[in-house]
Amino acid sequence: MDASELRAHCLSFTGAEETFPFGPQTSVFKVSGKMFALSQLAAEPLRVSLKCEPELAEALREAHAAVLPGYHLNKRHWNTVVVDGSLPDAAIRDMIEDSYDLVVGKLPSARRRPGASGDRRPEPARASSAPLDPDPGRASSGRRPRPGLPR
Repeated sequence: MDASELRAHCLSFTGAEETFPFGPQTSVFKVSGKMFALSQLAAEPLRVSLKCEPELAEALREAHAAVLPGYHLNKRHWNTVVVDGSLPDAAIRDMIEDSYDLVVGKLPSARRRPGASGDRRPEPARASSAPLDPDPGRASSGRRPRPGLPR
């Protein structure tokens, strides 16, 4: 995944917009005024910070060297993902989607845009149906299956 693909994917969700509150070099992707992704798209290596459920955030960090605690963000709820090829693009797209879903799910219904309550624009079919959970042997959280990440 390169910077243009990352940007396009973040903007593919209903109501998503790109803003620059931290200067022209940092893209902040928001839905209804709330941030779901943050990236310096011109940086090398490319990184993206994403909101994540706390337990999953920790598990992903333990399982993958490219997933780090959120840089300058609440490390309990945010991960920074280094886009260096060590994680499949589908896994990064799923983490972006999860971040968007978490933010939209916390919006008051009055601030949700029509169709923004989890109804995203159509995406291409995913290559895998394995769960994103880095420890598939443990009890399921009840969330839908996602493509797996390599160990």
